[in-house]
Amino acid sequence: MKFKILGLIVVAGLMVACSSDTQEEVNEVSAQDLGLRKAPVSDEKDVSLSDYQYSTSPAGESQKIERSYENAPPLIPHDTEGMLDITQDNNMCLGCHAPDVAQSVGATPVPKSHTYDLRNHHAIKDGIAQSRYNCTQCHVPQANAKPLVKNNFTPVFKSERAKSRSNLLDVINEGVK
Repeated sequence: MKFKILGLIVVAGLMVACSSDTQEEVNEVSAQDLGLRKAPVSDEKDVSLSDYQYSTSPAGESQKIERSYENAPPLIPHDTEGMLDITQDNNMCLGCHAPDVAQSVGATPVPKSHTYDLRNHHAIKDGIAQSRYNCTQCHVPQANAKPLVKNNFTPVFKSERAKSRSNLLDVINEGVK
């Protein structure tokens, strides 16, 4: 019983000590200095966005963008005007990127990982896996915005092909025992 009371006193003391340290840290950072936008988080009037533009190249005429890392979702290099919103019944991306169409229009086909149901472990014979229909959940248009912070990341690709094609389904269990 004595040890329990002593333990409670020690825990209470630590909580008081930690809360006073946290309070001091919070008071040292002003709302102006939070984040990268250098404006108070409580008011949007002083927020100014950098000038940037998305690609205006139509689909089929844009230049492909190298993946950020192996098997990263590729960025959308073309204008998406009129292609969004995407639903399970209306997906304009598949009009060019469906595996049976892509080669004839010069588009990158969706990879095997999109035509395989990872949850139930079976290949999809017609279309893509239901969990993959919302393309813009992973793929985003690229703007010409400058990075807000310096980044020294350099991707390592196992092959030249990996810069533009995904082999995720082939390597998804690499390193898993």
